[in-house]
Amino acid sequence: MDMIKYDAETGEKLTRDIRNITVTYQGHKKTFLMPGWYPANSDEGTFTDEDMKVYDRALNQVKAEAENLLLPDDIRSIRKKLKLTQVQAGTILGGGKKAFQKYESGEILPSRAISNLLKILSLEPSLLKSL
Repeated sequence: MDMIKYDAETGEKLTRDIRNITVTYQGHKKTFLMPGWYPANSDEGTFTDEDMKVYDRALNQVKAEAENLLLPDDIRSIRKKLKLTQVQAGTILGGGKKAFQKYESGEILPSRAISNLLKILSLEPSLLKSL
């Protein structure tokens, strides 16, 4: 059954849709598909918590690019190269048991320290033994 929603301010009918949205951070831009409830003639939508997770991940990606932090796929690749599970990586490298799950899903950004440590370990995996 389709749910009908209306804009709280204008009373206009909203339709569930996915639209291109662009986020900008320090001169870096990313356009992505944003799910939400939209009025017919505007991209000013109403968003659920799940919709906002899509937005937050896109914003985190553009922030990572602007600040030269590792992206989720890079983090996953380096962790696997080091032959660590997500829990092991979080325990050994820092951040806790769920940190790498969140880094690799794009839910949160790694700190500059974690990002730099992973870059170094990617170049010299044998250094992991000294941690």
